[in-house]
Amino acid sequence: MRNRTKSTEVEKRPRGRPRAYEPQAVLRQAMDLFWKAGYSATSLDDIAAATGVNRPSLRAAFGDKHDIYLKALNDYWERKFLTMHEALDGGHALDEALMRVYDAALAIYFSGAGRPRGCFVVGTAVTEAVDDPEIRSNISEGFRKLDASFEARLRSAHEAGELKHGADPETLAMLASATMHSIAIRARAGASRSDLRKLALKAVRVICG
Repeated sequence: MRNRTKSTEVEKRPRGRPRAYEPQAVLRQAMDLFWKAGYSATSLDDIAAATGVNRPSLRAAFGDKHDIYLKALNDYWERKFLTMHEALDGGHALDEALMRVYDAALAIYFSGAGRPRGCFVVGTAVTEAVDDPEIRSNISEGFRKLDASFEARLRSAHEAGELKHGADPETLAMLASATMHSIAIRARAGASRSDLRKLALKAVRVICG
């Protein structure tokens, strides 16, 4: 009877070694480190210490530090565009839709513990883009998508009569993107959230005519 019980217990045990961490959580923790100190000042040892995952496991799951950073960068873009599309495609009037985008951006830029951290891309990737073609290409593609998202909404608004007849959606989209970049930089430099929202409101008034 004992042997049968022991055998049954063994059979019920899960096979293989369970993962001791959640990959998405590890990636977000690594992102927080890069966001705070920058890419160059963050080491794989720093990431291992912060996440509790040893270097061999990190390399096996994510690659080297550069690979981890690119994965974090892609994750940031993915979440940013998801939030942006929800704001732009939510059936709101153009001015409200644009402000929803900027409010969502401000929520990200001021999400640091006790201090604004701005945009992950502008704050960490731009400085590395000069010497790193992969990061440069990633930023370029991200900015292209940002412009395209704004332009699609502005063209729709133009067709619906929300913009003046002679308005140029492409140019206005670049202005909308530039406003977001400016807000990100100013947040990192210490501007208050309320002042940056006022800046966004002024830009929206200009864009909407």
